[in-house]
Amino acid sequence: MSRTTHLLSDSWAWKQYVKDKDSDIALITDFHLDQGADLTSWKPCESIPSDIHVELLRAGLIPDPLVGSNEHAIQWIADAEWLYGCIFQIEHLAEVLDGSRRAELVFEGLDTICTVYLNGRVVLETDNMFLSHSIPLNPTSLSATNHNVLVLHFSSARHVAKNREAQYGAVRAGSCNLGDPSRVYIRKAQYHFRWDWGPELMSVGPWKPIKVNTYTKRIIELDTSAEVDVSRSQSRLSLHVSIDNTANSDSSLHITLRKKGAPVKEANLALNGEKNPLLCSLQWGFGPHEIALWWPVGYGSPDLYDLEINLRNNNGDVLDCVSRSVGFRDVQLIQIPLSNGSPGTSFYFKVNGVKMFIGGSNWIPGECSLPTMTEKKYRAWLELLKRGGQNCVRVWGGGIYEDDAFYDICDELGILVWQDFAFACGVYPAHPEFVASVRKEAECNVKRIRHHPSLAILCGNNEDYQQMLQWGVEGGLPAREIYEKVLPEVVEALTSPCIPYVYGSPYGGEGWDTSSPIVGDVHQWDVWAGSGCPYQDYDIMGGRFISEFGVPSLPCLRTVEKYFPEGDKTPVAQRHPQSKEVQQHTKAGSYERRFAILMNENFRMTGDLESYMYLTQLMQSEAIGSAYQVWRRQWKGDGCEETGGVIVWQMNDCWPVTSWAIVDYYLRPKPAFYAIARELRTITIGIQREVQKNRTNDRPRAFYEFGAFQSTGATLDIWATNSSLSAQTVSFRLTAFDLESDWRYEESRQLELAPNASTDIIVSMPCPHRYQDDPTPRLPTPSCSVVVAAFLHDSSGRFIAQHVNWPHPFKFIEPRDPEIHARLKEDELTISVKHPVKGLFLSAPGNEDDVSWSDNGFDVVPGYPYQIHVSGANGRQIHVAYLGREKAKPLTIEM
Repeated sequence: MSRTTHLLSDSWAWKQYVKDKDSDIALITDFHLDQGADLTSWKPCESIPSDIHVELLRAGLIPDPLVGSNEHAIQWIADAEWLYGCIFQIEHLAEVLDGSRRAELVFEGLDTICTVYLNGRVVLETDNMFLSHSIPLNPTSLSATNHNVLVLHFSSARHVAKNREAQYGAVRAGSCNLGDPSRVYIRKAQYHFRWDWGPELMSVGPWKPIKVNTYTKRIIELDTSAEVDVSRSQSRLSLHVSIDNTANSDSSLHITLRKKGAPVKEANLALNGEKNPLLCSLQWGFGPHEIALWWPVGYGSPDLYDLEINLRNNNGDVLDCVSRSVGFRDVQLIQIPLSNGSPGTSFYFKVNGVKMFIGGSNWIPGECSLPTMTEKKYRAWLELLKRGGQNCVRVWGGGIYEDDAFYDICDELGILVWQDFAFACGVYPAHPEFVASVRKEAECNVKRIRHHPSLAILCGNNEDYQQMLQWGVEGGLPAREIYEKVLPEVVEALTSPCIPYVYGSPYGGEGWDTSSPIVGDVHQWDVWAGSGCPYQDYDIMGGRFISEFGVPSLPCLRTVEKYFPEGDKTPVAQRHPQSKEVQQHTKAGSYERRFAILMNENFRMTGDLESYMYLTQLMQSEAIGSAYQVWRRQWKGDGCEETGGVIVWQMNDCWPVTSWAIVDYYLRPKPAFYAIARELRTITIGIQREVQKNRTNDRPRAFYEFGAFQSTGATLDIWATNSSLSAQTVSFRLTAFDLESDWRYEESRQLELAPNASTDIIVSMPCPHRYQDDPTPRLPTPSCSVVVAAFLHDSSGRFIAQHVNWPHPFKFIEPRDPEIHARLKEDELTISVKHPVKGLFLSAPGNEDDVSWSDNGFDVVPGYPYQIHVSGANGRQIHVAYLGREKAKPLTIEM
C-alpha cells in the first residue's frame, strides 16, 4: 500500500497556559471549547499553521497590532505561555499496531520553545524554530481506540532568552533599535524581537505544517545534483536516494525526467538487499544541445525539468512518490585580481560561463505572523521583483529560511537567491549546545533548498563581523566557530557542485575590514546613517559588490491611512509628518535627524503630510536610482569588473511603516522601484554632473551654491551600459533646457556600445548653458538652471533609454508649469510637456491596487513624449503629482 499523508490542519484548539490550572498537561484528554473572553479556556483554532497573535485577533481578543500603537498594548502575549491541542486518528491503525505498517508524526516548524505531548507522554522538546522533526509513532505511543491527543506547550521565548543571557552573559547585538540583545541566545527569527523597520511581535505557535505519514516502505531523502560543464557543453544529473527498508522487501525505483510533460530520460532500478536505509544512486549524462539550461532574468529562459521518482513493489504498486523541479546551471563566485590595475579582487557571479552584473533587492519576511504569508503573496512579490528587471534577491539573515514556495517561484522566474544563514547583527554564542543546534539547523535547511537552481550563494551571517568594528566589541566573536568551521563544513558536505559560501556579509579586506571597497562585499550606510554623506556621492562610496544600501521613505497616503486608528477619517490636525502615529510606524534610529539632513539639503521644507510623503519618495528614488546608475558604470568589461552587483535594502515590508522598502506592505510600488527598473534595463544611459566652486568648500560636489560659496561651472560625464552579450550600435542624442528661458542645446552621434560592459560617451564635458558663447564671467554659473537629457535609439529610431539630469539641490529650482498633455489609447499612455517635469508620479484614486503602471515617477522633457503601459484603469480618473505640485491632482487625458 502506498504512503499516506494526513495534514493535521483542522480541529485544533488553543488557550493560554496557566500554571496552577494546567500543571499536568499529560492528563489532558479532550478540548472543551469556549467562545468567550476567558483566555484560559480552549478556543477553536482556524487552521494550522498558526501564530497565537492571529488566533487572538480573529477571536476579537486583541486589537490589530498593525494599527496605531496597538503593538505596545499586546506585549503581554510574549510573556505568557500557550497551549495548542488536537485529537487525531491514524489511518490504517490496525496495520500500524501490528507492525506491518509504520507511522511518523512530522513537525515542519515549531516557534520556538516547545514541549510536545502525545497521549500524555513527552515525545519532543525543541528550542529551534528552524528545525523540522520526525517522531516515530510506535504502537505503545498510540491510542488503541484511535483517540490520539496531541498537545503543544509553548513557553515564553522572551523569558528563555533572558534566562540564557543571565547564564552566559550579556552581549552587544546591534543598536538599541534591533530588539533585546538576549535574542542571540534563541534560534528564533531575530526580527520578531523588533528591528528598525518592524514591530516587536514575538510570534508563538506551530508556524509550519504538522502531518502524520504512514507507510510500508518509503523514500526518506532525495538528493539531486544538476551540473553543467560549460567548456564541453555537457550536463549531468546525479541522483542519490535513501529508502526506508525496514520491511526488507524487494522493490524498484522508476525514475522519469520530463520537459513540459514529454519524457526526456527514464530508468528502472531494482532494489535488493537488507541494508536500512537502502541507498541508491543514478547518473545521467547529456551532450551538447540535449539540455536547455536555466538562466537568470535578462539572460535567457529559466528552463526547468520535472523529475519524478516512484518506489514500487514487485506487483507494480506505487509505495511512495517524490517529485521536484530540476534546473541545469553552473554558478560561480569569482574573486580574483582585476587585470586593469585596480587594487584588490573582484566579487561577481558567473552563470553558465557568462559574467553577470547583479541587480536586486534584500528580502525580509513578508509578514510579522509568518503563517499568513501564502504562496499567492510570495508569487505576487517575486513577480513584481522580476517585473522590475531584478535578477537577484538576498534572503536576509535576521529573518527565516523561506518557505519552499519562495524558492520554487524563484526557480520558475529566473531569480538568483543569495541566502544568509539565520544570524544578524549580534555577537552570537558558541557553547556546545548552541553550536550543535545550529549544525542541525544548517543541515536541515541546506538539504531542503540545495537542489534549487536559483540558489547562487550561501552566507554565514548578516553584519556579525561588522559588529566588531562598528561597536568596538571586545572579547572576540565566539561564533567564528560557526561561520568559519561548522557552516562551511555543512555546505561542502551536502552540496555538489559546492554552492559558493562566504563567511558573512559584509566580509572582506584585511583584518575583517568589512568596509573595504576593494575586497568582498560592502554594506554602504554612510548616506542614511554613518557619516551622513550626500547621496550624490554614491559614485565614490562603492565597492566590489554592494549587498546593502538604502534611503527610506514614507509609504503612500492610502497605506498610512491603514495604520491611522481612524483611517481616512483621521482629522486634518493629526495628518502631519510628526504625528504620534507616524512616529510609531517609523522604527529607524534617529530618523527625524537623519531625514532632516537629507530632506532639508535637497528639498524645501513642508509640514503637509501628502507633500512630505511625495518628497521622501522622490528623494529615495533619486538616491537609489543614481546609486544603481553610477555603480553599474563600474562594470567595465573583462578584467575590469570594479563593481559586480548592487542589492538595495530592501524590497518589502512586514507591516505598514516608513522604511527603506521600495514597495510597501500592501504591494504598492514606490517611485524607487521604477527607478531601479529603469537602471536595470538591458541598455541604459547615465549622466553625472559635478559643480565647481570658487573656493575650497565642504559642500556636496553635485550642489550649486548661492551663499558663502559660489558656483563657477559644471562638468558632465555621460555613459551607457549594455548587458547584452553583443555590441550594440545606437543613436545618441544630448539635449539641454533652461528652466529660466527658452534656450535649448542639442547634439547627436552614432555610438557602438561594448557587450556586457559600460561605455563612456563623454567625460568632463562643460555643462552647456545659454551664455556659453559669451566669455563674460557669471556667478553663479548659468548652468544652475539647466536640465540635461540624454537619449538612445536603435537604428530604426525605436526608443531604448533616456536619463534626465537636473541641477541639485532641488530646493533651489523654480520649476515652470510643465503644461502636461496626456493621451490614452488602448492602455498606452503618452505624456508630453512644454517644459521639463521632475518625478511625474501617476495614481488612480479608489481601488488603485488594480492598476498597474509599466513605469512611474519619471521625468519628461519637451520634444520627447514618454509612453507607458497602463492596465486596470478602466476609465477611472488618473491623478498626477510632480516636483512643484507634490499633492496629486486630476490629470486631463485625451482619449
